[in-house]
Amino acid sequence: MSSLVLDAEALYADLLHGIRQQFAAPDKRPRLVGVASGGAWLAQRLQKDLGLPDDIGILSSSMHRDDFSQRGLSSGGQTVLPFDVNGAHLIVLDDVLYTGRTLRAVLNELFDYGRPASVKLMVLVDRGGRELPVQADLAVARVTLPATQTLELARTADGRFSFQLQEPTQHPQDPA
Repeated sequence: MSSLVLDAEALYADLLHGIRQQFAAPDKRPRLVGVASGGAWLAQRLQKDLGLPDDIGILSSSMHRDDFSQRGLSSGGQTVLPFDVNGAHLIVLDDVLYTGRTLRAVLNELFDYGRPASVKLMVLVDRGGRELPVQADLAVARVTLPATQTLELARTADGRFSFQLQEPTQHPQDPA
């Protein structure tokens, strides 16, 4: 059993501080785009906490995944970009960065909609284990976990964040 403890609310506060710095240059005011679902939750809360009138975007990785034949169409949500991405400065938000494959799929999805001026990636947790050359411009925390464990952001009904660490399930051997 792992003893990893991550305070998602404290990490969110640090992310909020980092995002505020991105809004300091009014000529390059970014738009928030969250990766479904954890990144979308972050974008929604940041929009509220920053008092942004603009709609946020949501990107789904499901149509561009390289494991589509194994996973099929996931129920992670659909892409919604209520603004023109052409020439826009975007901040793509995700909860956990791991292999980089979801982000590769999300970037392919994003470029189906146009050509942004810039894209920055900001995540709450970078857990290492990269399989593709993807890195975050801001990773609030870095942890190392076994490949058999998963780390996911959870959200309560009142919008508070926590992390769920899933241990591998042990299946007893079938009797011979």
